[in-house]
Amino acid sequence: MNIEGQIRIPSGCAVAAVISKEGRKMTGEKIIDSMKPMHDRSNGLGGGFTAYGIYPDYKDFYAFHMFFNDRGCRKNCEVFLKERFEIIKSEIIPTRKIPSITDEPIIWRYFVTPLRSMLASFQVDENEFVARTVMKINSEMPGCYVFSSGKNMGAFKAVGYPEDVGVFYKLEEYKGYCWTAHGRYPTNTPGWWGGAHPFTLLDYSVVHNGEISSYDANRRFIEMFGYKCTLQTDTEVITYIMDYLIRKQKLSLSESANVIAAPFWSTIESNKDPEEKERLKYLRTVFSSLLITGPFSIVFGFNGGLMALNDRLKLRSMVVGEKDDKVFIASEESAIRVMEPDAENIYAPAGGEAVIVKVKEGAF
Repeated sequence: MNIEGQIRIPSGCAVAAVISKEGRKMTGEKIIDSMKPMHDRSNGLGGGFTAYGIYPDYKDFYAFHMFFNDRGCRKNCEVFLKERFEIIKSEIIPTRKIPSITDEPIIWRYFVTPLRSMLASFQVDENEFVARTVMKINSEMPGCYVFSSGKNMGAFKAVGYPEDVGVFYKLEEYKGYCWTAHGRYPTNTPGWWGGAHPFTLLDYSVVHNGEISSYDANRRFIEMFGYKCTLQTDTEVITYIMDYLIRKQKLSLSESANVIAAPFWSTIESNKDPEEKERLKYLRTVFSSLLITGPFSIVFGFNGGLMALNDRLKLRSMVVGEKDDKVFIASEESAIRVMEPDAENIYAPAGGEAVIVKVKEGAF
């Protein structure tokens, strides 16, 4: 019989991230290594990474990373893409065969730019047009999934342990100024390629440890604005909420954090700053359906920075550390020590406390 304390019972998934505030490029090797001491937080049913700054030669084009069930799906989707975009480059995403990654779909990438005629026809800007295209493909084209769609960034994910996924995608050959990583331990939803983290839309990406008990309320609200949750994992809705708040509602990162991890009403009422109190009341009232409840720690990536955030009660672990121009985030300090043995200022952010790190202007 196992006795409590003699076995390790991890609290869900593993997250990790590293960013250079100077915009210095790093290969994917360290972020892959950071997932190894957190191996037991995963169960081999999902792992993935996001990298920013990896496509400097195509930085002005949207990079679509896609899964296809078969060649027929790919050809049909390509016809659809050509109606809407100029395809600058089309290629299979390089991978290496390893025994632990099996049943892989066709994994492809396209560098594209929207046709001006289509933007005029839809009367929207480029980002909105791309977001609508992603939703349409993922919800209406069986066997086709866009799992990354931003500029100068990309997500890489699969069914497997994250350290194997990194080897599978040859991430040591990519260089980015920011990396995020995830090892999945599915609880209520299936483990499949599209359901692995990160979840992305445009240049936004989310990795998440926890469970969203408010998922249905969050999903019903966000789907009123054209988003469609199709990837069978609750984390997907966080990405769309952040896109809605930041891109569409023009909220700041800290304001968005005050929506999804809103302070308790008692905390708001005790705030001594009248202006801040009114601001928090407004956010809590107007966006009440976007409050995320349940245990979570997330790392939210975007072009030029990261935000780390715990739920209000801090029911999931997350630590932050620094060294020189780099900031490290992970579920466990051990993961940070693998990336940087001499990391300093290690601390655990409080529940609902947003940790926001940005690359200096012009560095990425």
